[in-house]
Amino acid sequence: MLKLRRFEGNPILRPNPHIQWESNCVYNPAAIYHDGLFHMLYRAMGADNISRIGYAVSRDGFDFYRLDKPVFRPELISEPRGCEDPRVVYLDGKFYMTYTAYSDNGTRIGLASTRNFIAWDRYNIDWPDIDNKDAVLFPEKIDNKYVLYHRPMDHDPMGIWIAYSEDLIHWYGQKEIMRPEYEWENKKIGASTPPLKTDIGWILFYHGVDKDAMYQVGIALFDLKSPDKLIGRYTHSIFEPEERYELLGLIPKVVFPCGAVEYNGNYYIYYGGADKVIGAAIADKQEILNLFK
Repeated sequence: MLKLRRFEGNPILRPNPHIQWESNCVYNPAAIYHDGLFHMLYRAMGADNISRIGYAVSRDGFDFYRLDKPVFRPELISEPRGCEDPRVVYLDGKFYMTYTAYSDNGTRIGLASTRNFIAWDRYNIDWPDIDNKDAVLFPEKIDNKYVLYHRPMDHDPMGIWIAYSEDLIHWYGQKEIMRPEYEWENKKIGASTPPLKTDIGWILFYHGVDKDAMYQVGIALFDLKSPDKLIGRYTHSIFEPEERYELLGLIPKVVFPCGAVEYNGNYYIYYGGADKVIGAAIADKQEILNLFK
């Protein structure tokens, strides 16, 4: 049975008690490898319980240097209570970040782009006015369309949906493409990291939640040309809470990845542990692909 391997130096990031905006928790990090560096965008909260997004950078993928000020903070009417759970891809010469915008009206999908992780442009995307989250953008266009996985929250159980766009503003073709199926994910599932392109299809790391509210990680494979077509799905979870920093925190029993990087034949997976700290895990790429052969 395949399992992700934890980095022995976990957690790789902890809250900084001396910096107010991230003094309580740092978690649910996006990650991307670009120009010889690992770039991380992570969710952080201080005593005001408002989520902001910080930036950290590393040469080896484990030892990160972080800025002491957030690079992205609530500005829109849809996000006064926080900008949560970023995911990032590089597309059309820019870094695009999807995130969850949180307000008293619930959660909505947010989208922004940058060239330097400091200056951001926000997109006023057109979505149905319902709670939604776990949006991951594909790192390339398919059939000249932007493609996005997301999870509307008005269905029971909650599953993974797809949507398409020509301009990143107007989205259409929304339909469910994957539902909870196994006991370890029987309450709900959602996309975790942006899809990773391989010769046999798009690899998707996703999270599943069971009846006891434990978050675990699964893996699925989608068709390269038709990303709404599920090719395969591993029966078992490949990662579950085991260590103290994953079992005890703001929310117990949680491993929640938002970033996956392909590097030197491996996948580096970055995740939030119990909504408190950030950890890293590793999987051999070929071992992952062998699950679907």
